Amino acid sequence: MGLNIVQKIIKSHLIEGEMNAGELVGIRIDQTLTQDATGTMAYLEFEAMGIPEKKTELSVSYVDHNTSQMGFENADDHKYLQTIAEKFGLHYSRAGNGICHQVHLERFGIPGKTLLGSDSHTPTGGGMGMMAIGSGGLDVARAIAGFSFYITYPKVLKINLTGKLPAWVSAKDIILYVLELLTTKGNVGWMIEYGGEGVKTLSLPERATITNMGAELGVTTSIFPSDEITLAFLKAQNREDGWKELRADDDAKYDRIIDIDLSTLEPRVATPHSPGNVKMVSELTGMKVDQVCIGSCTNSSYKDLMTVAKMLKGKKLPLDMSLVIAPGSKQVLEMITENGALSDLIAFGARIMESACGFCIGNGQAPATDAVSVRTNNRNFKGRSGTESAGIYLVSPETAAACALTGVMTDPRDLGMEPPEITFPAKFKIDDTMIIHPIMQKKEIKIYRGPNIGNPPTNEPLADEFFGEVALKVGDKITTDHIMPAGIRLKYRSNIPKYSEFVFEPVDSTFPARCLSNKEKEKANIIVAGLSYGQGSSREHAAICPSFLGVKAVIAKSIERIHWANLVNFGIIPMIFADEEDFEKIEQNDELEMTNLIQAIQNKGSYIIKNKTKNYEFEVKLELSSREREILIAGGVLNTIKG
Repeated sequence: MGLNIVQKIIKSHLIEGEMNAGELVGIRIDQTLTQDATGTMAYLEFEAMGIPEKKTELSVSYVDHNTSQMGFENADDHKYLQTIAEKFGLHYSRAGNGICHQVHLERFGIPGKTLLGSDSHTPTGGGMGMMAIGSGGLDVARAIAGFSFYITYPKVLKINLTGKLPAWVSAKDIILYVLELLTTKGNVGWMIEYGGEGVKTLSLPERATITNMGAELGVTTSIFPSDEITLAFLKAQNREDGWKELRADDDAKYDRIIDIDLSTLEPRVATPHSPGNVKMVSELTGMKVDQVCIGSCTNSSYKDLMTVAKMLKGKKLPLDMSLVIAPGSKQVLEMITENGALSDLIAFGARIMESACGFCIGNGQAPATDAVSVRTNNRNFKGRSGTESAGIYLVSPETAAACALTGVMTDPRDLGMEPPEITFPAKFKIDDTMIIHPIMQKKEIKIYRGPNIGNPPTNEPLADEFFGEVALKVGDKITTDHIMPAGIRLKYRSNIPKYSEFVFEPVDSTFPARCLSNKEKEKANIIVAGLSYGQGSSREHAAICPSFLGVKAVIAKSIERIHWANLVNFGIIPMIFADEEDFEKIEQNDELEMTNLIQAIQNKGSYIIKNKTKNYEFEVKLELSSREREILIAGGVLNTIKG
């Protein structure tokens, strides 16, 4: 029987385990990437392992998140990251060079390779045929040190594309349609493989938009074939030597197949406050728009910005709105500068931001109170923009530009103009001077540490029994932004005691103080949650900081993949309600008793917890691999490496 693309890459990188659905497998990681919001802690963890140099083929440290420098913290961390890269043989992409996912596509990605990144949108690399997976920083640190990366052998969904997109419909509308079909929850353990004749109608940046926002589905990753479209992109980047064809065998099997006729799609929009709340743009036509933001790792490529520039050329921004544009990379910015498109955008009234994540992560450009902000990025969680009351609507660049032209929500098909034709250059502008390459002959390099940089917190081995308090009960779809706010708080990411003061700040600002009080009384803290707990960003601080506060377990209806791994890595037990009705019975401040924990974790299956406050028992599932059981008993991954 033939193999699909997912199976081919796993087979060629398999180190441990068998290729059977649901079984734990360890794969070799060829490349890693980090960004500065997660990378500082990842490299502190790597240092703690005592490994003298990287073991991967290529590892890149990007600075693209915390580029605003209000105080010393971010600048100090950037200096730390640069000296780490020089010490251990990493590439270092300086602030201003661009967003990690866009730059990695341009300068480093190779079809058929595995890529592990400490950012949940690392699957962007799947657009060029990489198996690109987002994870917590500790897993990336382990990969840099040469250890396997573990995943559950996935079920594979093939999305078979036929036809061709109509005028004014783009790749963003494809992935929004997929989100409409599959939703943001219930897809853990799956990978998506795109195929069919329709694939050949999509440029590589369009494919990358689709795999990028596949992260919102909760799948492990998404991947496209590597074909003549991929080769053309790599040739334009002067990197065709890395190309190889990658396609599924004709008799490959899949666990599920969905057919999408591209010709039937129309412009879509994700409405507040989830990427899965998808409607047709035509349903919201005429709604007042206060702000338009174009950029992020989802839609900031040369094609995206040239499309917008051609739509806006010769026109003017309405008086009562703001337009913000952030090119995805220095390469994109230089190219639209040289061909005049940047001047067209500025003449229209656009505010040009640096090539960084910026508004997507709430780092600047917060909308006004109760404003409607139309954006091309990938997440619209409540408050993520920096304004709690704002409504964030996610759209394609074409729809965003249409809104900027009219000042209201507008279907671009209603503009009465022809869609712009974008011709890809035979050669992109290549200037890697903002990338510091590893030095060939190593010398003694002193790693810089500013006063805001600490060490990864240590954890004690698992106690066999403990009494705990439900320190917080939350509902469905709690994101890592709820748990560990970004924006202005991100500058404390390398200072765990300080950053821990803000755990669950958007939900309950008293949570850290209550946890520390319980910790002083040697009482464990427990979090109870509903469906899809921990969705969103890969930031492992959403596990590190609760662990620092004495959180020992999360009991939920379901937990998302990356966050589950992060919880285990830092010694927090992920538990799933055996009966979801027990979620309704339990309340915040209830006292829970857990006994014979080590034996329960060593054995597969269920576990009984006693609610002492209400005097009843309930069952949870401990769906743990043998490796996860070992880690939890040791108190976290770092303890297993040191031990």
